[in-house]
Amino acid sequence: MNPQRILRQKLEDMQRAGVTDVSRELLELVSLISARTPPPSSAASTALMPAPQASATPPGTSRTTATSTAPVIRTAPVSSEVEPFPRPSPDRPAEHRRAAIAIAPIERQFLPSSLGDLPKEFSASMTDSRRPCSTLSRDKRVAGLSAIAAQVAACTRCQELAETRTQTVFGVGNPEADIMYIGEAPGADEDREGEPFIGRAGKLLDRITEASKLTRAEIYICNILRCRPPGNRNPTPDEAGHCREYLDAQIETVDPKYIVCWGSVAAHNLLDTKVAIGKLRGKFFDYKGIKVLCTYHPSYLLRSPGAKKDVWEDMKFFRADMGVKLE
Repeated sequence: MNPQRILRQKLEDMQRAGVTDVSRELLELVSLISARTPPPSSAASTALMPAPQASATPPGTSRTTATSTAPVIRTAPVSSEVEPFPRPSPDRPAEHRRAAIAIAPIERQFLPSSLGDLPKEFSASMTDSRRPCSTLSRDKRVAGLSAIAAQVAACTRCQELAETRTQTVFGVGNPEADIMYIGEAPGADEDREGEPFIGRAGKLLDRITEASKLTRAEIYICNILRCRPPGNRNPTPDEAGHCREYLDAQIETVDPKYIVCWGSVAAHNLLDTKVAIGKLRGKFFDYKGIKVLCTYHPSYLLRSPGAKKDVWEDMKFFRADMGVKLE
């Protein structure tokens, strides 16, 4: 049979079936016809179309710009780029069906392919040695944090928090910081502005930081939660668990040498302990090769000013380990 007749028959079959995409086999046939036969006349071209055009195409105008109600022969676009946030396939195990956080284009080995692990399981997958992330450039860290932040902004795992938040509060500061501050959750001011520690407690934290011969620009600051709990209540265990992978991804990307946990919520969730914050003070804990100091939250100091001296002692101990003496 004449190749043109084969093509015409297939096109007519596709039109009747309502098909809008052509197969690879048909495309190969079109290429074969183009290579071995002369261009058809205008009448033949019209006969080969699946259906008549809705309006004539002006001379010199590309056919693709003409309006048509007929099926359009096209191929699916092929992209060489990897989906930065791959959707989990339905056949993945239930515990791994949370959307993965891909920190492209950062080349990493320690971030799990799916960040749905519980804190203990996540800790077990890590080592206590310093991570190669510390060799990453600033641009790659910024790109990584931006990728995580985009995923956080779309997160709806905690239905109540997602429905009541103004916006997510991801983190702010130096992506190459040696020091990371971790608080508990955003308050009303943070929820409104999208930045952690900017209310009354945040202003007190700034004063403590300045007294410790540091600036906010030198530190990376985030929270256990990235959404404000209604009424500024403490995070529930489920909420903290849902947000934990984002916290671990931030820690992995910034890769600080020190973490300061402000308050019991931060300390208990990061270190997976129930020991009272008063007993966690005055010493360092190891978290995957990072030194962790626990002290009172600035909001507690606003209610109990007498505890400020304890926090000052903690900061002197902390800074002394960094080689900085505070008076």
